[in-house]
Amino acid sequence: MTEVLDPTDRIITLFGGSGFIGRHLVRALARDGWRVRVATRRPDLAFHLQPLGRVGQIHAVQANVRYPDSLSQALRGADAAVNLVGILAPWGKQTFDSVQAEGSSAVARAAQAAGISNFLHFSAIGADAESASAYARTKAEGEKAVLAAMPSARILRPSVVFGPEDQFFNRFAAMAQKMPVLPLIGGGETRLQPVYVGDVAEAGARLLRGAGAAGSTYELGGPSIKTMREIFEFVLATIHRQRPLASLPFGVAGTIGAITETLNKLLLGLIPAEFSITRDQVELLRHDNVVSQKAIAEGRTLAGLGLTPESVEAVVPAYLYRYRDRGQFADERVV
Repeated sequence: MTEVLDPTDRIITLFGGSGFIGRHLVRALARDGWRVRVATRRPDLAFHLQPLGRVGQIHAVQANVRYPDSLSQALRGADAAVNLVGILAPWGKQTFDSVQAEGSSAVARAAQAAGISNFLHFSAIGADAESASAYARTKAEGEKAVLAAMPSARILRPSVVFGPEDQFFNRFAAMAQKMPVLPLIGGGETRLQPVYVGDVAEAGARLLRGAGAAGSTYELGGPSIKTMREIFEFVLATIHRQRPLASLPFGVAGTIGAITETLNKLLLGLIPAEFSITRDQVELLRHDNVVSQKAIAEGRTLAGLGLTPESVEAVVPAYLYRYRDRGQFADERVV
């Protein structure tokens, strides 16, 4: 059974805590006794977090990484801080540079000015300052800026994160519902190491309790590595659907990405996510997204934090059933 720490008056501020990973981390931190302050652009959209802790233990405040004054206010009196802010695709003023590079730098500098040394920054496997992908490049720039302002910061780099609210397995299942053919970009040979969101949250909670060396970077992946083809085949088998898989060269996929980006802007973002892809996402798929051998050798993994990761097979079917023809009743048989 997981140990529950005694309640304390310690305050932790989570920037971007109302998102997918954030809600699971909030639950883990509340369990550990933290008073959780969720700093988000829209506090009114963070009310769903309050039942994750005791009455009054979790509350939301307004903050925006593009406005430094709001960051210092959100950090007032805090003992620790987490930066979870990130985007999968740019929109309006929310660009990769402004959010993942400059925004991360602003949060870390604000935490340093507030006298906070217990700082956790969420990045991603594949972060690379030389990458052709703006997402991967700005993730690396954000890491560098964080460590420059806060050398004691700990960094988490998860692979693709899955869980009931994910934008990964849910997206592919929705595609299988609505599309007659599923595209395999680059032939579907890209390798990923999907990691369960609950494991990511627990890893973050342990680092904030003092696990790991100051300034260390942990890479988080699940127990198995899968190609994109294997992931599509798993989704189809799980939701009991048959769809042909068509190989799509990277060049063609990039052209489609450029077209859908333009159409999405013209239609004010109304294109459903399952029918949209960006050129940057295509670029990311040119490279595997798995835990490095160096991180494994140095123990900078889930195992190094004493965690045994959950598998895709153990978790995903429980929330993909709704994409079957008859939802949760698809397996019922009338005798």
